[in-house]
Amino acid sequence: MSLTIVQTGEPVLRQQARLLRHNEVRSKEIRQLIEDMKDAMHAAPGVGLAAPQIGKGLQLAVIEDRPEYTKDWTAAQLAERDRRPVPFHVIINPRLTLIGDERVESFEGCLSVDGLMALVPRAKQVRVECLDEKGDAKVIEAAGWYARILQHEIDHLCGTLYIDHMHTRTLMTVENFTKHWKEKTLSETCRLLAIE
Repeated sequence: MSLTIVQTGEPVLRQQARLLRHNEVRSKEIRQLIEDMKDAMHAAPGVGLAAPQIGKGLQLAVIEDRPEYTKDWTAAQLAERDRRPVPFHVIINPRLTLIGDERVESFEGCLSVDGLMALVPRAKQVRVECLDEKGDAKVIEAAGWYARILQHEIDHLCGTLYIDHMHTRTLMTVENFTKHWKEKTLSETCRLLAIE
C-alpha cells in the first residue's frame, strides 16, 4: 500500500503519539505498517519516517541512512557531519536521553515540511531505550548524524518538528541550500548567517 506523507499543519504532527501496547507490536497490522513505512521512506527518499508523518498517532519510527545517500560527498563533508550509514531498524515507544552538553549545528529537512531546510542545534550524543519490531527491549547509544536522526524522529512522536528548534534566519528552500550553501563548511555557514 502506498502511504501519503502528511505536511505541516496536519493536527497529528502536533500531537503526542500514543504508546503501542505489547500485543500490538507484533501484530500483523503493525508488521504491515512497518513495511509500508519503509517503502515510503525509501521512495521519498529520507533517512527516517515516524508514524505521525503518515497520519498515525503511534510511537513508531523507521530509520535507515543508506550509503548511496552520501556517495557524492567528500570525506571532509562526512567527517564534519559525523555521518556514516545506519542500517534499517525500527524504534517503538522510545525514551530519549541526551548525553552531555555538547550541541552541534547541521542542516535538517523533513518529509513533512517539504522543500525547506534550516540549521538545527542538536545534542551530539544520545541514548534511546525502546522496543524493536519484535517487541524486544533495545538500547541505542548514538553520536553525530545518527544521534540527530534519532532526535528528529522521536520529536515527531512528541508533536515537535525541526522548525521548533531551528535558527529561524537559516530557513531556506532545498534549491537555495544546494545552490548557495551545500559546499560550505558548517562553521563558514554559521559565520555567514550570523549564528552564534
